Amino acid sequence: MTCIVRTSMSLATPTSHTSIPEDHSHLMKRPIVNTERTVFSGWRILALASITAALTGPGQTIGVSVFVDHFIEDLGISRSQVSLAYLVGTLVAALGLPIVGRQIDKVGVRRSMTAIGLAFGVALVAMAGVQGIVALTIGFFAIRLTGQGSLSLVSTVSVTHWFERRRGTALGIYATASAILMALVPVGLNLVIEAYSWRVAWLASAVVIWIVVIPIAWFGLIDKPSDVGQFPDGIEPDESDDVSNVPHPSATRGEAVRSGRFWVLVSASATVGMLSTALNFHQISMLSEAGLTATEAAVMFLPQVIGAAVSGLFFGFLADRMTGRSLIPIVMSLLALSLLLTLTLSPGVTVIAYAITLGAAGGASRTVGATLLARWFGVAHIGAIQGTASLISVASTAIGPVLLAVTRNMTGGYGTAAAWLAILPITLGLVATTLRPHAIENRKKS
Repeated sequence: MTCIVRTSMSLATPTSHTSIPEDHSHLMKRPIVNTERTVFSGWRILALASITAALTGPGQTIGVSVFVDHFIEDLGISRSQVSLAYLVGTLVAALGLPIVGRQIDKVGVRRSMTAIGLAFGVALVAMAGVQGIVALTIGFFAIRLTGQGSLSLVSTVSVTHWFERRRGTALGIYATASAILMALVPVGLNLVIEAYSWRVAWLASAVVIWIVVIPIAWFGLIDKPSDVGQFPDGIEPDESDDVSNVPHPSATRGEAVRSGRFWVLVSASATVGMLSTALNFHQISMLSEAGLTATEAAVMFLPQVIGAAVSGLFFGFLADRMTGRSLIPIVMSLLALSLLLTLTLSPGVTVIAYAITLGAAGGASRTVGATLLARWFGVAHIGAIQGTASLISVASTAIGPVLLAVTRNMTGGYGTAAAWLAILPITLGLVATTLRPHAIENRKKS
């Protein structure tokens, strides 16, 4: 059966620095599409994307950290050399993300994720064969580009297309589910390493990516709701609605990066990524200085996951109801609080409060960042826009550990260093309060 439905073309609204022409063509076209799918597919897409996002784990810091001591021992290199290789590989990989984002917009999430899954698996196989510092640097570049960068990017974009009114809630669920599942990755990697070897663990990771991500991408994903005669959120527009009065922003990447609000949001997200990565990278050392054993310090990653999970859901709810001018300062306040709590770290309640707050800042940032980018700039070019944002965020995670180490050497301790670095989120939070509400946010009166 076929029926006539509207296409959800975007109506452009101006950003703070850009005037984007309006497109009313969707009011004149109603192509015939296949409507055999009667159950809204968005929630299924969200579940599948959460799984693929979690499987970026071998390319994330949380996964790579499991292998660091093995690199040092078996390859005969120092910890500083491993850190430098990771820094260089991550920075170079970040440069490719805008290109990946453009390709996602061009060919769709289904074909993009299939290709990315294949490439990520190849990169993981290559990691199993590294023999020296040069090969390790190239390997880090490959897994950071294909896994931590590209697979994360395409997973987020696949969810963004399927929701509009409930986009914040959906992305909050996505961030929470993927964070919880990703926490299992280092556990699985450790089990394989203990049973076999670290090289086998990389090979096993590649096999998992190929047998899970590629089938999900090819057989499970749908590029956009309109491809199967559906609508974002599963809600068909009412024929009586005057849709011309409902603005839908649609900006190109060039128009987005010329907007002041884009840089405020991306700077806030990058700051969370940079400083949370810095604290996590040095967590064992920092918490050991605070009186915890190495095992107790490692266990503190669990409260972080709990904080991120709860925060992702909560801020997803808030993101559908509040403006960016309110959301960004709240996220920055959480990050600043976690940094200041390092001054009082000790075994017991304070260290747990620190871990939960740091996790909450990360969960909130991921949800708010993805929601506001789509709200402010639309989904027509969201891959390219998100790719540019990811470039900055990924690059910041490479800088964070070095920044904290240098600041610690200058100030004499982790707590004092983190307190000084709290100036960054506090400043960005104050800047965000000056943002004027976007047109859609004005309509919501939130």
